[in-house]
Amino acid sequence: MAGQEDQTRLERAQAIGLFRYMLIREAADATLSRRQRGALVRELAAVTHTDPDGRTVRITRWTLDRWIMEWRRGGFEALVPSPRQSRPRTPPEVLELAASLKKENPSRSAAQIRRIIAAQLGWAPDERTIQRMIVREGLTALQAPSSPAVSAGSRPTDPTSSGHCTAR
Repeated sequence: MAGQEDQTRLERAQAIGLFRYMLIREAADATLSRRQRGALVRELAAVTHTDPDGRTVRITRWTLDRWIMEWRRGGFEALVPSPRQSRPRTPPEVLELAASLKKENPSRSAAQIRRIIAAQLGWAPDERTIQRMIVREGLTALQAPSSPAVSAGSRPTDPTSSGHCTAR
């Protein structure tokens, strides 16, 4: 699984590098004057772009200038973000405990789950870490069992009354 995850990250990094290159390729032309390049970069910064994840983003002039400099120094590889060096720091057992707590009571919030874990283990991951895990594992769709509706006939009544209300 780690190999497939690493491959996915590599492909995503390559897509980001390609996105960056496609944005700067015209402005990175060595035959352009500084004035021409500046005008192109300002035009690029003034509009929105669709990133590899499909989100609409704006790229600043300074970021575009940095990408151009990086491309000149290191070529395409300089535009590809470096792979993430850290592995997830939350132990899988803790995330499994959080998932089981959510499954046990679907109405529990991440904050409640965090407090329970902290009480049991002496520490707990951040609330946002638990929220991400809930979304990643598809546990947001869980619904708490609905409580039975209380009807007028099921309310306890005074044994001495007939159960009817009288206006005073």
